[in-house]
Amino acid sequence: MNDLMFDFTVDKEAKKVYIQREFAAELALVWEAFTTAALLDRWVAPAPAQARTKYMHFEVGGARLYAMILPGGEERWAIQRYTSITPMTNFQYYNAFCDADGNPEAVGSEWDHTFSEQDGITTVRITIYNESYERMERIMEGFRLGFTASLVNLDKLLAEQQS
Repeated sequence: MNDLMFDFTVDKEAKKVYIQREFAAELALVWEAFTTAALLDRWVAPAPAQARTKYMHFEVGGARLYAMILPGGEERWAIQRYTSITPMTNFQYYNAFCDADGNPEAVGSEWDHTFSEQDGITTVRITIYNESYERMERIMEGFRLGFTASLVNLDKLLAEQQS
């Protein structure tokens, strides 16, 4: 697993984050892990936090409302509104922090996920555009650490699903 590619690049001027990650799993498994609420809840939160999806409608115009639940029970909510879906290839959404009812903060980010597979290795490329440079700066270091830990969780989940 150590030879799988992982790149996390921040372009502050463009207010973009570029993430590229390889997984030792078939495209269908990786796609399902990124697009199914029950599976997302198993890997997306870095330990010791947990994720809980309130609802998810994976369709253009649909949304996923979920919370990151911290060890003390505090909930941090976010909503993803799906803007484009090309099955097994790409999906895009607008993401914003929100309250438990899905009322979003004023600024958020646009996420673009692209999937490809070669020789049983699936590559996921994610581009995140932040509307606010200040928002990006405020969350970036914690996001980098948390997202990296989440991808390790995903490696474990994919290994379980293949065995």
